[in-house]
Amino acid sequence: MIRINLLPEEYRKKARTPIKLVLALAAVVTVNAGMATWWAWQRIGIQAEIESEAASLQTEMDGLNPQVTYHQSLESEAKQYKTREEALASITTSRISWTKKLDELIDVVNRGQNGQRHLVWLDDLQVSQTTDPKAKVPGTVRASGHSGSDKFAQVANFLEDLEGSTFIADFQPPAPPEGSQTNVDETLMPPVAWSFPLSLTLKSTEERLGKVTKDGKKPSAKKPAPKKPTEEAKK
Repeated sequence: MIRINLLPEEYRKKARTPIKLVLALAAVVTVNAGMATWWAWQRIGIQAEIESEAASLQTEMDGLNPQVTYHQSLESEAKQYKTREEALASITTSRISWTKKLDELIDVVNRGQNGQRHLVWLDDLQVSQTTDPKAKVPGTVRASGHSGSDKFAQVANFLEDLEGSTFIADFQPPAPPEGSQTNVDETLMPPVAWSFPLSLTLKSTEERLGKVTKDGKKPSAKKPAPKKPTEEAKK
């Protein structure tokens, strides 16, 4: 049945919101407010933690920066020293210790057994060396040699001793012996002498270091000798 309220509006009962709806709305608002508060607290806490960690890392980085700069400077100095060391090593390997070489040459001259094998002296010793890699001859040693004997074989003995000495390690082998006999003078000691030229050519830096052979080729690696079969293998 349909009911019609004919009372004036001021005498009518006002409609109230159901208590259940009010409680539901209040619960929803409370939950939303709690979640918003929790989210804001979490965000603020995490942000504060991140900022604290960032500040700690920045402080640590500020302390490490001087050490990194010092390490980089040490690496730069190490590279410079390595470059200098390589340059000095290159200079050392490309040059000859002429003081040592002259001592070795003098030793060969003095090993003549008092004229029994040879009696040699040198005049006008000239040494030249170039560091130009394009030069055909890296260096030479030239001298006017004299042998105090009427036997020309002693000149050959001297060149043989020179070729077998440590002096010749940095030079090409000497040329075959040649020379001429000087006039006999009984007033001199010895009265007879042979004059011969001494001309030696310096090896290139690559040859002295064993990187190339005399003909300019790289030395070939020696093949290992084949192993001999053992007694068990023969059986």
